Amino acid sequence: MLSQANNERVTRTGPGTPMGAAMRRYWIPAMLSAELPDADSDPVRIKLLGEDLIAFRDSNGRVGLLAHNCPHRGASLFFGRNEEAGLRCVYHGWKFDVDGTCVDMPNEPTESDFRTKVRAVAYPTVERAGVVWTFMGGGDPPPLQTQEWMRVPAENLDVCKHLGEANWLQLLEGGIDTAHSSFLHRSFGRSASLDTRTFRARSTAPKLEVITTEYGYTYAGIRSLPDQDRNYVRVYQYVLPFHQMRAFEGYLGHSLISGHIWVPADDETTWVWSWTYTANGEPLPAEVIEAEKKSAGRLASDVVPGTFRFRRNKDNDYLIDRQRQKTVNYTGIDVISAQDQAVQESMGPIYDRSREHLGTSDVAIIAARRLLLEACDDVERGREPLGSRLETISARAAEMLLPQDEHWYAAMRDHLVASV
Repeated sequence: MLSQANNERVTRTGPGTPMGAAMRRYWIPAMLSAELPDADSDPVRIKLLGEDLIAFRDSNGRVGLLAHNCPHRGASLFFGRNEEAGLRCVYHGWKFDVDGTCVDMPNEPTESDFRTKVRAVAYPTVERAGVVWTFMGGGDPPPLQTQEWMRVPAENLDVCKHLGEANWLQLLEGGIDTAHSSFLHRSFGRSASLDTRTFRARSTAPKLEVITTEYGYTYAGIRSLPDQDRNYVRVYQYVLPFHQMRAFEGYLGHSLISGHIWVPADDETTWVWSWTYTANGEPLPAEVIEAEKKSAGRLASDVVPGTFRFRRNKDNDYLIDRQRQKTVNYTGIDVISAQDQAVQESMGPIYDRSREHLGTSDVAIIAARRLLLEACDDVERGREPLGSRLETISARAAEMLLPQDEHWYAAMRDHLVASV
């Protein structure tokens, strides 16, 4: 459990909050590059860490991320004209470039230098792996930190994002929790001997081990399979403050790796990023990603048109079917994303963790909370939080079947190191 004070400390991320200040020391995924498809395309509203922002791609192809209020009298720059390498407010014609510099102030006398005294709030951006990243911490940003999925060729990678309707920490902890997959994501009737989801259904009480790293931690869920005299071990990576790497769902091997990023839009909604890549240099098979998106509920048909909100959502009880719950799967909810969000969002917008009763399967969640609280402490004391200045994360996730007397880390060490 967390005290109410610490729960507030790690869940609130708006300006001036401890967790918000810590998150602003890391690069943050803001939007898909595809949301700004062309130079001078339409501006886009974005909310990050409780701040309302306007994104635009200028005439030179650069991405700007500005506060949505014009610094003149507060009109939203969403209605602005994206033209000639800047975004022009339609109220009085003030124009700003991607750095927030006011480059034109046509309602002031030509001899006035007032233009040089006004700036829009602007955050630096970098594009990598089909994602626009931003640094909201002020000052000179560090180099963009890259993970292996951000360094592979485009044909080896798939990235998408969706909206979760609860606090970011609920969704992060749901992803870190490896024990829940034995129940929440169980389907009846699976028989394939090497389908790892059957291993999780057969061995429902994993032993968790956590190893702290320079970026967060490596952790393993170890499931005993006595009938095979082996352990099924799934190893994950948690990268502060909101990244996770995992072995590809249902695939016993090391060439496919997936993961998530849970970024607060505000304290009650979260951008849920999902990515999958091939780590063996081969292009990502289209049929594999299509099947994964269908299973996860991330096809275009699973989303409310014109939004990033899932069609299965709290307004329709995630389309639960009680008859299917009796005969098809554990929940009666058809896809993985909806199964996750049903339980995470059912806790309420921000759950009071002082009411919890944690067990041994919650070791990874406890470790993440400790690191997040330490990151808050570090920033308040003028230090950089763990991993925020690393340029490269050279880690992977993996899963293996191992003899029960063999330690997972020794056996899997080479598979947990990125090569790209």
